[in-house]
Amino acid sequence: MANVTQLMEKIIAGEYDTSFTKLYGSGQLEAQKQRYIKALESFAKEYGTEREVALYSAPGRTEIGGNHVDHNNGVVMAAAVDLDIIAVVSRNDDNVVRLKSEGFDKPFEVDLSVMEPQQQEMGSSNGLIRGVAAGILQKGGKVGGFDGYSTSSVLSGSGLSSSAAFEVVIGAIFVGEYGNSNIDQVEIAKISQYAENVFFGKPCGLMDQTACAVGGAITIDFADPTQPIVNKIAFDLEKHGFALCITDTKGSHADLTDDYAAIRSEMEQVAAFFGKKVLREVSEEQVFDNLAALREQLGDRACLRAMHFFAECRRAKELYTAVEQDRFADFLAHIIQGGHSSFEYNQNAYSIKSPKEQGVALGVAVSQHILEGKGAWRLQGGGFAGTIQAFVPFSMLETYKTQIEKVFGEGACYVLNVRNYGAVAVTTDM
Repeated sequence: MANVTQLMEKIIAGEYDTSFTKLYGSGQLEAQKQRYIKALESFAKEYGTEREVALYSAPGRTEIGGNHVDHNNGVVMAAAVDLDIIAVVSRNDDNVVRLKSEGFDKPFEVDLSVMEPQQQEMGSSNGLIRGVAAGILQKGGKVGGFDGYSTSSVLSGSGLSSSAAFEVVIGAIFVGEYGNSNIDQVEIAKISQYAENVFFGKPCGLMDQTACAVGGAITIDFADPTQPIVNKIAFDLEKHGFALCITDTKGSHADLTDDYAAIRSEMEQVAAFFGKKVLREVSEEQVFDNLAALREQLGDRACLRAMHFFAECRRAKELYTAVEQDRFADFLAHIIQGGHSSFEYNQNAYSIKSPKEQGVALGVAVSQHILEGKGAWRLQGGGFAGTIQAFVPFSMLETYKTQIEKVFGEGACYVLNVRNYGAVAVTTDM
């Protein structure tokens, strides 16, 4: 194991070039080398140059298909992206985690002798660190102290799951530093969800953590949410001459809680009509055979959202198969269909409480105007405000980015690729 100085020398000498290229692509090699060297220098300022250190990385994620179906035990498709959080880490004997993160004045500090949720840590990174440690212990693993420095390109509020990337990189550190070989990447995802639910206080699902932990393009079948079925496949957008663009439409998520909750509630109301808890326990045929009674009892929107659920679950599988069989034109067509379903059936393109604020819908419309017949576009994630997604040919990338940022501001459009590695220890022989 190398100390800080030795590891920087290895990076400068090119010993990590192959690994960095696998994680970020050849076009980012030099920039990533400088990024890791800067992180090592920042670690050294906090803890010294002689400490033996290891490198860890966890990516952000984007939703590909299965919009708003996970909460009713549906099927989703997601992908890791080449924006990530990286950490320089050295074990300590104090049983305390000290993590200095770029952009934060004070280090996070967690005493691992306490493994219960702390009220004052709800909503904080300290709560996530403690929760991940507690989850690993519950799985029969080992945890211990470490000193670290982290920096993230998964910007908070970008719609790419910065919190999930943070959770899973902490899980990867505990696994790598304390020999928890029995805990695989899906288990890291489950532990991260537990940390966010119980120690952070947010009732999130499992899609974000799984995509960040596993990497690549994945489907997740939540038929049994405690044992989700994860299928992973490598996805090479560059081979097809395309980039993935995520645009922040700069809408506010304030006062949208009721809008988000209504989607889940209405889907579950349809399920309850049939005596079931979630839509996954109901057949599509049952819904269509009982539409008259459903619309009279629950209203038309609940019926449309149920239709969206069944089509999106089916589409998530079709998207995966299109990638698996290298049918890229079909993949793009499914993306567009999913976008229409979210807009027209699930109706989460904008909030009816603020009809003048339709940034997501506008972003989708602008994307269609530019890309129709050449690419694909859709809203993603929670909707109502936030981000949209587009698959853009390289030949149109500058045009698309320029036009979309004329509407939403400079820096609103993130140009990404799918990353085929999840949460990992970054070594010379990946």
